[in-house]
Amino acid sequence: MHSTPQDRQPYGSRPQDAQPGNPQAPADSGPQVHGSSQAAPGYGSAQVPHSQYGSAQVPQGRYGTAQPPQSQVSPGYGSAQVPQGQVSPGYGAAQVPQGQYGSAQPSQGQVSPGYGSAQVPQGQVSPGFGAAQVPQGQYGSPPQGQGAAGYGSAQVPSGPGYGVPAGQNPATRSGEYGRPAAQGEPVPAGPKDVGKPKKRRKGVLVTVLTLVVALGAGLAGVAVLKPDLMANLLDAPDWQSPSAAPPAEPAVAPVLAAMSDAPVPDAAELKRILDPLVISSPLGSSVSASVVDVGTGGVLYERAPTEMITPASNTKLVTAAAVLTTRGPDYRITTRVVAGPNPGEVVLIGAGDATLGVTAKKFYEGAAQLDDLAAQVRKAMGDTPITKVLTDGSLFTGPTASPDWPSDTLGEGNVSRITAVMINGARTDIKDRVMPFNRFSDPERAAGDAFAKLLGLTDSAKGKAPATTATGSAAPSPQASAAAAGSPAPGTQLGAVQSAPLLRQVEQMLTESDNTLAEALAHQVALAKGQPGSFAGAADAIEQVVTELGLDATQSDLLDGSGMSPKNKISPKVLTGLLVKAAGGTDSHLSDFFNGLPVAGWSGTMTLRFAKSKSGFGVVRAKSGTLNFVNSLSGVVQTADGRLLAFAVLAENVQVDRDTAQNALDKIAASIAVCGCR
Repeated sequence: MHSTPQDRQPYGSRPQDAQPGNPQAPADSGPQVHGSSQAAPGYGSAQVPHSQYGSAQVPQGRYGTAQPPQSQVSPGYGSAQVPQGQVSPGYGAAQVPQGQYGSAQPSQGQVSPGYGSAQVPQGQVSPGFGAAQVPQGQYGSPPQGQGAAGYGSAQVPSGPGYGVPAGQNPATRSGEYGRPAAQGEPVPAGPKDVGKPKKRRKGVLVTVLTLVVALGAGLAGVAVLKPDLMANLLDAPDWQSPSAAPPAEPAVAPVLAAMSDAPVPDAAELKRILDPLVISSPLGSSVSASVVDVGTGGVLYERAPTEMITPASNTKLVTAAAVLTTRGPDYRITTRVVAGPNPGEVVLIGAGDATLGVTAKKFYEGAAQLDDLAAQVRKAMGDTPITKVLTDGSLFTGPTASPDWPSDTLGEGNVSRITAVMINGARTDIKDRVMPFNRFSDPERAAGDAFAKLLGLTDSAKGKAPATTATGSAAPSPQASAAAAGSPAPGTQLGAVQSAPLLRQVEQMLTESDNTLAEALAHQVALAKGQPGSFAGAADAIEQVVTELGLDATQSDLLDGSGMSPKNKISPKVLTGLLVKAAGGTDSHLSDFFNGLPVAGWSGTMTLRFAKSKSGFGVVRAKSGTLNFVNSLSGVVQTADGRLLAFAVLAENVQVDRDTAQNALDKIAASIAVCGCR
């Protein structure tokens, strides 16, 4: 194989061991999701998990900062408290939901059964992404081994009587939020008990008052008790909360100021830490690296930074920047259908949308659908029967596979043939979410046949849309001139659907390292720059954009948009220069692609990375790259002091297995993250 599935690691998947020499093996992976359901506002921007009281921050783009997922709030009647002023500095403003004392509020329906809220001791924040830790012995706390270590919210074990010792399953009393009945206490059996005082009311009331007193005394435990919930707990509708009013909520301090104020690491100290990891790493001797301060552009560490090395999927960083710079993040690809040269014929015209779906059951979230297009066509055709479906994929020219790919590339399933008309990235089975995929050998024909079936036909044929005249319709053919009155004139548009904005597609491409989508977007760069829609046109156009961005094009020689070609070459200096340019804020279009960079230990191809370097969790956003004997990692990292740095580490002639190489790269990035280096 030539591109390991680890570069497109689906959520929940686990890489398989590879043989020495870095051969690739399909990952035993779970469902792959393009576009997290926990998306930030704006075209499905990727979520950034909490990291030490706040989210790992992202440079502000056109569509706002990434929002922390709501699901990462500690269950319980009271929400986990977020101390004021302790939000992690970084790329953008961490969003902290409004709530009492500045705490994150739980979503409706996420209230934990039990006596009270999960207690969160001061300073005991989870080493993951900000999940509240629940101490042993508190009401509602999980038993040994079921704490909130990791990425999400504090977990409360399911079952009768939360917090009940193992082996017990006491009866619960109706209407009391799962409170277990004490040993020997009868369980009420119906209406005859209505109105009778509960025998345990005094004990529960003592517990409640104890928690309230503890809160007022400033103990470590934080308990926020909702009066309406406690009223139900005590079966006393007239129960009142303490009259003492809570202190006024303090004003939220600005977070962005921390980014510029954070100290810059000392280059000599950083060199002392990184040299052993780079020079003596399992990656071998052909390793080039560059670490640059995003705020100033100053070089903090470098080793052979201008050495041109095969970047593998790090190529996608350049493709993303190029398509956002040329087409723009709001651009949508329009797929059209026009009347064919003869009555009853319709022509599906491809515009290069690789994400086009057939129905609502599709691979890419937010993609346009052929069934919507078919409905428009049937309406536009009126009483004219549809007799034939043609596909016009002439927008893309040249070979459908790069001549610079190894001969067995298409057979691996990591990428498909690239055509102007295709559905679901040319996947034959959209239920299959595990890389590699089975692909259509002729993506254009497969799309045409799917469209034909929606219109009641069995198959399609390839053809050419009629050339339109100045009036917008084509000159009629002899057959068309004899058509019945009322039939749409040749070339008349019968329907159109638009893709998701390109920003969304860029995010999907980067997050899951989607090779087919990367090549389709590279072809869009070619069209935007007036080049042919081909692999050669895309390569020329991307190099042109590299020059226009002020980067050294002599250190970049890319032959495709996905990084599948082992002939691609680029230097770490160009990659860090691109990242600094994107984070600079002078071009909002360019900075938008940070939304798609996977987060270490959290999303996309980084979900299972950094398992042995957990200090990178939530503070490293990077694109991985893997081919045979090639490993790379480039992105941005926030230091312990809150400084944002760009880094790129490229290695070739790697002789160790894939996991060993990736762990070595992760360790380099994680070492930057924990380094104050002053």
